[in-house]
Amino acid sequence: MWKFLKSFFFLLDAERAHYLAMDLLAFSLKIPVIASLLKRSFKFESDALQSEICGMKATNPIGLAAGFDKDGTWLNVLKYLGFGHIELGTVTKRPQPGNPKPRLFRLIKDRSIINRMGFNNQGVDALVERLKQFDKPEGFIVGGNIGKNKDSVDGQILSDYLYCFQALFDYVDYFTINVSSPNTPGLRALQDKEPLDALLSAIQTENTKRSKPKPLFLKIAPDLSKEALDDILKVVEANHFSGIIISNTTIDRPDFLIEKYLSKENGGLSGEALHLKSMEVLQYLKSKADSKIQLIGVGGIMNPKDAVERINAGAQWIQIYTGMIYEGPWFIKKIKRRILESFRLNE
Repeated sequence: MWKFLKSFFFLLDAERAHYLAMDLLAFSLKIPVIASLLKRSFKFESDALQSEICGMKATNPIGLAAGFDKDGTWLNVLKYLGFGHIELGTVTKRPQPGNPKPRLFRLIKDRSIINRMGFNNQGVDALVERLKQFDKPEGFIVGGNIGKNKDSVDGQILSDYLYCFQALFDYVDYFTINVSSPNTPGLRALQDKEPLDALLSAIQTENTKRSKPKPLFLKIAPDLSKEALDDILKVVEANHFSGIIISNTTIDRPDFLIEKYLSKENGGLSGEALHLKSMEVLQYLKSKADSKIQLIGVGGIMNPKDAVERINAGAQWIQIYTGMIYEGPWFIKKIKRRILESFRLNE
């Protein structure tokens, strides 16, 4: 079914196809007979797949990466696809349209995507209103990925993050601090040791004021040197963050890319072309990090084998995005089956 649907959606502009596909799925789930069949087709659970990080108990270790549903628009659809967790955002203090279109490009022969969306979102307050109405299933974890507005500078940057943190605190299970998107001017500079320490310290200070602090994660770029990764690890550990999400998209354009004309587009590259780079960063940080630091693997997970490899490399949880675009909404079910098979083989 997905091969047929994909052939249609891939005729359309990538961003338009994204919204159309999700709206079509949402509409289908409102038709009782079709909804029943769809929900049954997505369902695959096992007690052996249950996974816990920082006290968050999920039905399985597979999540949806930030960027797919920035505003929580499709929460009531996504909860049926079989994810153990979903990360919403990146959301900012104020609404913003993002970068001019077109800003999303498929590299079909490379099974990859380039995006320069630019944190397009309706603002954190709109997300909060949707979360207030969301009936969250048991064992379904919701994370909030927060960032800065495009035009925020200097002291406004910290204010942006703290506003989002405070607004979302009662409605998400964990937070991800995004300092690694290549599509917001000046954002990646926040990965430098001193500004990163100031940012994480302020957020953790606000977090510890609460009676039940939330797990905090930092999402990093895959383009950092080992020295920069070492610095980030020290800052994360010093500020008692729960873990690191590895990784965001890359600004690199590997020589092996087939669709050279599209590879010249500005933006972050995801999908199969990111697989090796993201895996290498995960392996490096796994070898260096304290055992208390939880690692979430994302980037280039394009088939069930990739998912198992990422877990074996040290990721407690994994997240997908581009893989689902190429493999369809039943991709989660396929991954769960493969993970369960790997568990049985290792018994």
